This record gives sequence, structure tokens and C-alpha cells, in this order.
Amino acid sequence: IAMDNHVATVTLNRPDQRNPLSATMLRDLATALRWCRDEAGVRVVVLTGAGRVFCAGADLSSFDGHPTALEKFRSRDLFVELFVLMSELGKPVVGRINGHALAGGFGLACSCDILVAVDTATFGTTEINVGIWPMMIQAILSRSIPRHVLLEMEMLGERWTATQLQSAGVINRVVTAEQLDSTVDEIATALAKKSPVAMKLGRDSFYRQ
Repeated sequence: IAMDNHVATVTLNRPDQRNPLSATMLRDLATALRWCRDEAGVRVVVLTGAGRVFCAGADLSSFDGHPTALEKFRSRDLFVELFVLMSELGKPVVGRINGHALAGGFGLACSCDILVAVDTATFGTTEINVGIWPMMIQAILSRSIPRHVLLEMEMLGERWTATQLQSAGVINRVVTAEQLDSTVDEIATALAKKSPVAMKLGRDSFYRQ
């Protein structure tokens, strides 16, 4: 976590592995977001990835340290707990999408309130290509993506460009790599100037409706 002028930047920091959502990563991310939620000085959270990829998805092998199949299944609750935490954070979350956001990483991106993506980023639910359906993130995606667009993504498993998803209303801004930081900073600074009380009440009402 890095703090600057009421803006906390939370970074997925395993660039050598394309920032996978391992069990450890999910727990650490939840811990960081809880800190942001509880820290009065934080008014805006920026979520991003280190390196050239935002997040390549879940690292399913990291969930294999449990002795029974039931416990392995229950460990998937880490995803659900994270998404619920983000919806109840009470503070705006800006997704600084610095590169590809695939599978679970796409779900994580869509859990943010405002998305700013580099024009080279691609997005997709590629799980079907290995015989899996993206059930863990489907509810999140269905709130951000039009019904038939989401079904096409889930059924075909193709990658979509940032521009395509901006046209579908999923991504707010598509910028060059050189413009990414300045655009995110501009949005985060503007959000930080809003009433924190109004922001919390309004955001809570939005996610609870």
C-alpha cells in the first residue's frame, strides 16, 4: 500500500507470475483493503498490478494445501469474501488496469467502481477453453456487462480489447501507457475532494439496491 493525499494505492505485486490470485494473494489483498476501509485518512483506493499485467486470474494450484476436497472447495470463499469486502468498502475504488485482466483478474477489475485501462490491455473469461465455467466471478460480471455480451465472452472464451469493452460501457477510460498515471491521478484526486460521508452513503446505497 502506498499513500498520497488521501489516496491509497494497493498493488498486486507478483509480476513474475503475472499477479495471480493465489490464496495468499487473496488474503493479503483483503487485509490491505480492510486497512483502507478502516483508515480515516483514506478517501480513495486505487487498485493496480505490478509489471505489464494487471492480473492473469486465479492460481488454483495454491489452494491445494488442504487435506480434503471439502476444505479445498470452501477455500474458494476467499473470492466471495473479497468481492463482498470491495462492495462494502464505503470508499471509491479506481481500477488502474495496467495490462491484461483475465478470468478471476477480470472479475477483480469489474469489482472496481471506475476503470481506467491501457489501450493494450485485453480482457476475457477464458475459462471455457480449459473446460471450466467462470462461476466464481459471474455475479460480479453480470452487474457490469450487458447480458448477451457476457454470454458471448463466457461461451467463446475470446479476449476483448479495452476499446471494445469501453464501447459496451464496461470500462470508463482507455488511455495510452503514458497517460495512465495522470488519468488515474486526476480521477482519484477529484474523488478525494468529495464528501466522504456522502460518498459512503451513496456508494453503499448503490451496491445494496
